[in-house]
Amino acid sequence: MPERTIAVVGTDRRQAAAARALAAAGCRVGGPEAVPASDYILLPVPLRMDQALAALLQTAKPGAVLLGGRAPAETFGRAWVDCFAREELAVRNAVPTAEGCIALLLTRRTRTLWGAPVLVTGYGRVGQAAALRLTALGARVTVAARSGAQRALAASQGAEAVPLAGLAGAAAGVDAVVNTIPAPVLTRPVLEALRPRSLIVDLASAPGGTDFAAAAALGHTAVLASGLPARCAPDSAGEYLAGTVLEIIEEREAVA
Repeated sequence: MPERTIAVVGTDRRQAAAARALAAAGCRVGGPEAVPASDYILLPVPLRMDQALAALLQTAKPGAVLLGGRAPAETFGRAWVDCFAREELAVRNAVPTAEGCIALLLTRRTRTLWGAPVLVTGYGRVGQAAALRLTALGARVTVAARSGAQRALAASQGAEAVPLAGLAGAAAGVDAVVNTIPAPVLTRPVLEALRPRSLIVDLASAPGGTDFAAAAALGHTAVLASGLPARCAPDSAGEYLAGTVLEIIEEREAVA
């Protein structure tokens, strides 16, 4: 792969780690000052498109590729690639998400996870990563999932599995819930079935899948914990992001 110039915009620790990993892989890496000469521009997630950033991106040369999360309304005529829609990055990021979730459960609870009944809603990449690790720690995990295939997989990996329609019944007797579904699934009837003063860790994208007002009114603690990889393991998250950027570049160069 020919050497390419990459401008990394943003100063959070994930972006800094991504810049180091890209430089270690042989790319020419600069900051915002390198945007006009760069072939690829890696933008922060979440992206806050203000006037200064808009003006900066308009200086990008024709043919430059913008890399980030979901594309904003205006990409200034440049190609945009959503790195976070890539399956390989989603799978990698599920690991620090699960670890960060467990850290929240351990620090916010007064009991061990060993022997604790934990309800996990959804069994996609993040649900699987969380449930497997919770099971390994000795938690009694119940997975609520709409897909029969996902329920079968959960059962094969040591968890109890119930249809999503049976969520309220599965919540009875549980005081810890991990939600991964970006839809309103933890409704008031489900929350009413939980033990008093339960802890809900909602890993779904904002606004999450929890009725936070109902949770507070019922005396539960509900935490919206989206974006955990950059917060809990920024060095790893940055390296995962850099790896995905390199794969994107290689794919684009192969068909150029």
